[in-house]
Amino acid sequence: MAYASTDEVATRCRRTLSDEELEICEALLEDAAVIIDSYNSNASDDAKRVVSCNMVIRVLGDSDSAQMPIGTTQGSMSALGYSQSFTIGAGSSGELYLSKLDKRLLGVGNRLTFASPWEASE
Repeated sequence: MAYASTDEVATRCRRTLSDEELEICEALLEDAAVIIDSYNSNASDDAKRVVSCNMVIRVLGDSDSAQMPIGTTQGSMSALGYSQSFTIGAGSSGELYLSKLDKRLLGVGNRLTFASPWEASE
């Protein structure tokens, strides 16, 4: 069960998705739902929809960065010297993943806790 529609993803991408992209988008939305549920199935529907769209958009990329590989955090290009280099973020190139913001929206993330061994557990 997907939490977002292909139309919502296309609207957030600010472009019309091709037939091939729509087909891929549907499959990715289903996969995103499984990942989201594994983190917090009790999150609000709005949070699940936003996170689903974010995850899929990261994989699909956007038309403005078509010359940059998906998942790059930095890039540089030269002309007549034929130089090109890109920095890819933490293993996120072309795969579904939850960012820190996504985890926060779902109500999970880095939380430090402390439990005293001398206190009685309830």
